[in-house]
Amino acid sequence: MVSFISTVPSLIPLTPSFSTNHAANSGIVCCNKIQIGNGNESNFGRRDVLHCFGATIGMDLITRSCSFAEVAHAADLIQRRQRSEFQSKIKGTLAVAIKANPDIAPSLLTLALNDCMTYDKATKTGGPNGSIRLSSEINRPENKGLAAALSLLEDAKKEIDSYSKGGPISYADLIQFAAQSAVKKTFLDSAIRKCGGNEEKGALLYTAYGSSGQWGLFDRQFGRSDAEEPDPEGRVPLWEKASVQEMKDKFSAVGLGPRQVAVMSAFLGPDQAATEALLATDPDVAPWVQKYQRSRETVSQTDYEVDLITALTKLSSLGQQINYEAYSYPVQKVDFSKLKL
Repeated sequence: MVSFISTVPSLIPLTPSFSTNHAANSGIVCCNKIQIGNGNESNFGRRDVLHCFGATIGMDLITRSCSFAEVAHAADLIQRRQRSEFQSKIKGTLAVAIKANPDIAPSLLTLALNDCMTYDKATKTGGPNGSIRLSSEINRPENKGLAAALSLLEDAKKEIDSYSKGGPISYADLIQFAAQSAVKKTFLDSAIRKCGGNEEKGALLYTAYGSSGQWGLFDRQFGRSDAEEPDPEGRVPLWEKASVQEMKDKFSAVGLGPRQVAVMSAFLGPDQAATEALLATDPDVAPWVQKYQRSRETVSQTDYEVDLITALTKLSSLGQQINYEAYSYPVQKVDFSKLKL
């Protein structure tokens, strides 16, 4: 489309422009000019014919291309709306499930992280591809204790698939969006505590000062495919037993640094406080730990929340080819001939 439109300037000079000049001598009107002659000369040359023909074809192509662009744009908008509506329902289902099982939130975070951390930059394999759902992977030592989180998502998936019009949701998407829902609940709960336990006031506080708008890029990365084989062993550390250096090395291997190690502390095992105490012993990570601890004491928690969302967004897309048409579906055409007027 772009390459064709770029040729339009070359067609513009060929557009017919008829003149109305009159002369005493006989005149022959051509497509783009009047040639004055004696009547017995053929002034309508081959080049003029080709110019007219080219202009006609060119203008027709432009018209057809514009019509095609309008149809394509409309179809794209329909797909976006379908995906957005489906995504909103998914978030609602997950929010209800997590609220009914609040203690599961840390495991959902680690489940999402461990699914991402199988990514290998050298071979471009692994990553958030849902392979952690497979029995041979979920039963590995680094995933101990995460089976309950996976079970909760399996139940949620049944409900989500029951109302999906564009096919079943992939585990790869479901696991990452469950982590998003768990993160949002964590910040909402913090706002409620700051309002003395009043849920309504806490929700208003989070709406006013939260960083929900930062999730835009994460939300667009919706259309991951599930792996059918487990990812190779040995790519994910046992977080609660790993040294800070091992954590730094693993994050570095996927393109992240000490800052992201610190901000993702809630994902690194079941006890965030214990993890942060360990991270604070490292001179590279300690300043970031302290920064985020101070941020969590503020009303908005902006530094902590924005950096956490940014890190999770990057992790959740490692090595993935996103299908931006996933979960969309054909719109039923209306047969106007059957309408009663």
